[in-house]
Amino acid sequence: MNGKEILVDTNIILYLLTGSDPLEEFLQGKDIYISFITELELIGFKNITADEEKQIAELLSDCSIIPMNKLIKEQYVELRKKYSLKLADAVIAATSIVFNMPIISSDKQFKTIDELRLITYQHSVNLTDTKGKN
Repeated sequence: MNGKEILVDTNIILYLLTGSDPLEEFLQGKDIYISFITELELIGFKNITADEEKQIAELLSDCSIIPMNKLIKEQYVELRKKYSLKLADAVIAATSIVFNMPIISSDKQFKTIDELRLITYQHSVNLTDTKGKN
Protein backbone atom coordinates (compact mmCIF):
# COMPACT_ATOMS: atom_id res chain seq x y z
CA MET A 1 0.00 0.00 0.00
CA ASN A 2 1.31 3.41 -0.93
CA GLY A 3 -0.89 5.74 1.14
CA LYS A 4 -2.97 6.81 -1.85
CA GLU A 5 -5.45 3.97 -1.40
CA ILE A 6 -9.02 4.57 -0.35
CA LEU A 7 -11.98 2.26 0.09
CA VAL A 8 -15.12 3.72 -1.44
CA ASP A 9 -18.57 2.89 -0.05
CA THR A 10 -21.52 2.11 -2.31
CA ASN A 11 -23.20 5.47 -1.70
CA ILE A 12 -20.07 7.29 -2.89
CA ILE A 13 -20.10 5.32 -6.15
CA LEU A 14 -23.74 6.31 -6.61
CA TYR A 15 -22.87 9.99 -6.08
CA LEU A 16 -20.06 9.66 -8.62
CA LEU A 17 -22.47 8.15 -11.13
CA THR A 18 -24.76 11.17 -10.75
CA GLY A 19 -21.86 13.57 -11.31
CA SER A 20 -20.39 14.82 -8.03
CA ASP A 21 -17.53 17.17 -8.91
CA PRO A 22 -16.23 17.52 -5.30
CA LEU A 23 -15.95 13.73 -5.04
CA GLU A 24 -14.24 13.43 -8.40
CA GLU A 25 -11.72 16.06 -7.35
CA PHE A 26 -11.13 14.42 -3.96
CA LEU A 27 -10.59 10.99 -5.50
CA GLN A 28 -8.34 12.25 -8.30
CA GLY A 29 -4.94 10.54 -8.12
CA LYS A 30 -6.05 8.01 -5.50
CA ASP A 31 -6.11 4.24 -5.92
CA ILE A 32 -9.78 3.37 -5.52
CA TYR A 33 -10.82 0.11 -3.93
CA ILE A 34 -14.26 -1.30 -3.29
CA SER A 35 -15.51 -4.34 -1.43
CA PHE A 36 -16.96 -7.18 -3.47
CA ILE A 37 -20.24 -6.43 -1.68
CA THR A 38 -20.28 -2.90 -3.13
CA GLU A 39 -19.90 -4.42 -6.57
CA LEU A 40 -22.82 -6.76 -5.88
CA GLU A 41 -24.98 -3.92 -4.58
CA LEU A 42 -24.29 -1.86 -7.69
CA ILE A 43 -24.82 -4.53 -10.32
CA GLY A 44 -27.83 -5.95 -8.50
CA PHE A 45 -30.05 -2.87 -8.57
CA LYS A 46 -33.59 -3.71 -9.58
CA ASN A 47 -34.86 -2.10 -12.81
CA ILE A 48 -31.40 -0.92 -13.84
CA THR A 49 -31.29 0.35 -17.41
CA ALA A 50 -28.74 -0.80 -19.99
CA ASP A 51 -27.14 2.67 -19.95
CA GLU A 52 -26.86 2.64 -16.15
CA GLU A 53 -25.40 -0.85 -16.26
CA LYS A 54 -22.78 0.37 -18.75
CA GLN A 55 -21.94 3.40 -16.57
CA ILE A 56 -21.50 1.16 -13.53
CA ALA A 57 -19.31 -1.28 -15.45
CA GLU A 58 -17.09 1.56 -16.68
CA LEU A 59 -16.73 3.01 -13.21
CA LEU A 60 -16.02 -0.39 -11.67
CA SER A 61 -13.30 -1.02 -14.27
CA ASP A 62 -11.38 1.86 -12.65
CA CYS A 63 -11.61 0.27 -9.19
CA SER A 64 -9.82 -2.62 -7.55
CA ILE A 65 -12.35 -5.02 -6.08
CA ILE A 66 -11.40 -6.69 -2.80
CA PRO A 67 -12.78 -10.23 -2.45
CA MET A 68 -13.91 -11.84 0.80
CA ASN A 69 -11.16 -13.54 2.76
CA LYS A 70 -10.70 -15.16 6.16
CA LEU A 71 -9.47 -11.97 7.89
CA ILE A 72 -12.42 -9.94 6.59
CA LYS A 73 -14.80 -12.67 7.80
CA GLU A 74 -13.28 -12.59 11.28
CA GLN A 75 -13.41 -8.78 11.46
CA TYR A 76 -16.97 -8.85 10.10
CA VAL A 77 -18.09 -11.10 12.97
CA GLU A 78 -16.49 -8.80 15.54
CA LEU A 79 -18.10 -5.70 14.04
CA ARG A 80 -21.57 -7.27 13.75
CA LYS A 81 -21.46 -8.31 17.39
CA LYS A 82 -20.03 -5.04 18.69
CA TYR A 83 -22.01 -2.53 16.60
CA SER A 84 -25.11 -4.40 15.32
CA LEU A 85 -24.37 -3.36 11.74
CA LYS A 86 -26.22 -4.48 8.63
CA LEU A 87 -24.44 -7.26 6.76
CA ALA A 88 -23.20 -5.11 3.87
CA ASP A 89 -21.99 -2.30 6.16
CA ALA A 90 -20.15 -4.77 8.39
CA VAL A 91 -18.39 -6.38 5.41
CA ILE A 92 -17.37 -3.01 3.98
CA ALA A 93 -16.15 -1.74 7.36
CA ALA A 94 -14.28 -4.99 7.99
CA THR A 95 -12.56 -4.63 4.61
CA SER A 96 -11.42 -1.12 5.50
CA ILE A 97 -10.07 -2.24 8.86
CA VAL A 98 -8.32 -5.40 7.61
CA PHE A 99 -6.58 -3.51 4.81
CA ASN A 100 -5.86 -0.50 7.07
CA MET A 101 -7.37 1.70 4.41
CA PRO A 102 -9.43 4.85 4.96
CA ILE A 103 -13.04 4.61 3.82
CA ILE A 104 -15.12 7.38 2.34
CA SER A 105 -18.86 7.19 2.95
CA SER A 106 -21.94 9.24 3.70
CA ASP A 107 -23.34 6.42 5.86
CA LYS A 108 -23.84 7.81 9.38
CA GLN A 109 -23.67 4.31 10.87
CA PHE A 110 -19.93 4.20 10.12
CA LYS A 111 -19.34 7.10 12.54
CA THR A 112 -20.05 4.71 15.42
CA ILE A 113 -17.16 2.38 14.50
CA ASP A 114 -14.09 3.43 16.44
CA GLU A 115 -11.75 1.18 14.43
CA LEU A 116 -12.48 2.89 11.09
CA ARG A 117 -10.39 5.56 9.42
CA LEU A 118 -13.50 7.32 8.16
CA ILE A 119 -13.81 10.22 5.76
CA THR A 120 -17.43 11.36 5.72
CA TYR A 121 -19.07 12.90 2.71
CA GLN A 122 -22.18 15.01 2.94
CA HIS A 123 -23.73 15.24 -0.49
CA SER A 124 -23.70 18.80 -1.83
CA VAL A 125 -21.63 20.04 1.11
CA ASN A 126 -18.01 18.86 1.40
CA LEU A 127 -15.61 16.25 2.73
CA THR A 128 -14.66 16.07 6.40
CA ASP A 129 -12.24 13.79 8.14
CA THR A 130 -14.24 12.79 11.21
CA LYS A 131 -11.44 11.08 13.07
CA GLY A 132 -8.50 13.35 12.26
CA LYS A 133 -6.77 10.66 10.20
CA ASN A 134 -6.19 11.25 6.50
